Amino acid sequence: MIQISLKHLLNKKEVSGLLDELLAAMKININIYGIDGISLTGNEDIEPGEKYSVELGKEVIGWVWGPAPQAKTVAQFLSYLANKELEKKVLAEETLEKYKEINVFYEIGEKLAGNLNKYEIAILTLNEARRLIPGEDYFILFYNEDDKRFENISLGGSNTEEPFGPKKEIAENVLHNGKAELINDLGADHRFSGKSLNIVSMICAPLKTKNQNIGVIGISSTAKLNYTAQDLKILNALSFYVATTIQTAKLYDDLKETFVTTIYTLAETIEKRDPYTGGHTRRVMAYSVAIAQVLQLPQDAIERVRMAAILHDIGKIGVSDSILLKSGELTEEEFQEIKMHPIYGEEILKHIKQLHDIIPGVKFHHERYDGLGYPENLAGKEIDLTARIVAVADSFDAMTTNRSYKDALPLELALDELRINAGTQFDPLIVNAFLHGCETGIVKLWR
Repeated sequence: MIQISLKHLLNKKEVSGLLDELLAAMKININIYGIDGISLTGNEDIEPGEKYSVELGKEVIGWVWGPAPQAKTVAQFLSYLANKELEKKVLAEETLEKYKEINVFYEIGEKLAGNLNKYEIAILTLNEARRLIPGEDYFILFYNEDDKRFENISLGGSNTEEPFGPKKEIAENVLHNGKAELINDLGADHRFSGKSLNIVSMICAPLKTKNQNIGVIGISSTAKLNYTAQDLKILNALSFYVATTIQTAKLYDDLKETFVTTIYTLAETIEKRDPYTGGHTRRVMAYSVAIAQVLQLPQDAIERVRMAAILHDIGKIGVSDSILLKSGELTEEEFQEIKMHPIYGEEILKHIKQLHDIIPGVKFHHERYDGLGYPENLAGKEIDLTARIVAVADSFDAMTTNRSYKDALPLELALDELRINAGTQFDPLIVNAFLHGCETGIVKLWR
């Protein structure tokens, strides 16, 4: 549960600065107290005045004392800032959790890819389940349609040919209904009332293919555990990978495409924070891939370019809305904060092993060919090739997109800007590849 305290909020430089400006404009003195009654700011010798709550959702996190109605306005202002801060933290936490899930499932996909038989697939999957979810007996039950029996593969439990008791009953129900079950206390379930139980907690999910359910994957414990919806979500994902791997030798390609699509969706979700950059990620990806194709890069390099282009602005999740959405010119301090987004991007991506090789493309896409860019003032071929490609694609899209503070350039003028800045801002090789792609139709220009 993410917590936002009023003290934490007031300690943020941008909030304290805004508050000082607001109080100066109102020409009032106030006292602000935390929920524990401790004074956070103000002069306690001031007359108390009226008391107004600062609220985070429906929860009171502090109080503003001062003259009415100005103190009420301050309380409402702090409530708004607190809720915006919570939204930002929730988005950041959800994004990182999604990346962790993707990393886990991508690793599973890599391990399962290849000519594995179903027993090897089962053992690999159960080992992953044991790493991710608490329990004692980790099992996969393959259902044999011919003899109507389960084949039991288990880690930590019994590998008897046919399961028995609640394990079998729940597995049969999940298999035939095609719906997962989560039971933290079997003794409280009416189906097992008065029965002798050899397990207490269990979660179970079906192994589904296009045409049928081929078995179940489950985890059980003789102790009462608090399985969560997140545990069940992970188990459902594992069951999907097992069933799909058994059914098709194309699993690796399917998983890779799912991975890219999920990453792209996350990037677009973050992009939606700024209504003026709708479709930016998609366009930069298309331009970048086209440049890589013109350069005749090998397929693995093109894939790196594609992923780096999709995620080039992922670090903007760390930039505050007040700066990211500002319609006017940025101050020097605000611009310095914007310049941190490639670093923030590196911080996010370094947690995902499969994306380590695209970090340079994300981190250095604002470097300039003449060495005057950021964050490390790299020059020429010191800059990663992927970053040089994304830089051209990103800049061209920025020039040809309407923003709150400028109108889009006509395509020809934007292309002229690339020509003019080749050798200074941009790598001439990349600019020439982009221009050649436009002439030959490899680059599809968006409007």
